[in-house]
Amino acid sequence: MGLFFSRLFSMFGEKEARILVLGLDNAGKTTILYRLQVGTVVSTIPTIGFNVETVTHNNVKFQVWDLGGQTSIRPYWRCYYPNTQAIVYVVDSADAERLATTKEEFHAILAEEELRDAAVLVYANKQDLPGALSEAEVSEGLDLHNIKTRPWAIFKTSAITGDGLWDGMNWLSSTLQQQK
Repeated sequence: MGLFFSRLFSMFGEKEARILVLGLDNAGKTTILYRLQVGTVVSTIPTIGFNVETVTHNNVKFQVWDLGGQTSIRPYWRCYYPNTQAIVYVVDSADAERLATTKEEFHAILAEEELRDAAVLVYANKQDLPGALSEAEVSEGLDLHNIKTRPWAIFKTSAITGDGLWDGMNWLSSTLQQQK
């Protein structure tokens, strides 16, 4: 009976979704999280562990888990995979030297069984910096065109100015609302 009312409520109320914000250290994950939540840039320090906040957008209540991206922390990401509906993968577009590393980490995430049904939103972040890779260059560098089994999208963003962040969230909320 409780399941019936839960499903009935979800048809008319807010959908809830657990999302992970992942990417290498210094990609802008925490800045994006707080830009989405409070609407402004918040001074941050490198995330050791995680930050978790709630962001509501387009009738979807996102429980957003921002995980630290340092090399020593990445093996622990898998502890957070269960019950995740979407991955927001943040790429530092101004750091072309680490594109191969970010591609490797990205594809390791996609290979995880617990994330096989998760939608993927890629933020090509730091577009406000000179020499930043374009959205197309980041897409090619991550081999996004080879993703055939799940919905995905890429958006060029700047966590500092906020450009592109809500475009990505619009796509993500729409995509998650279409899923069962």
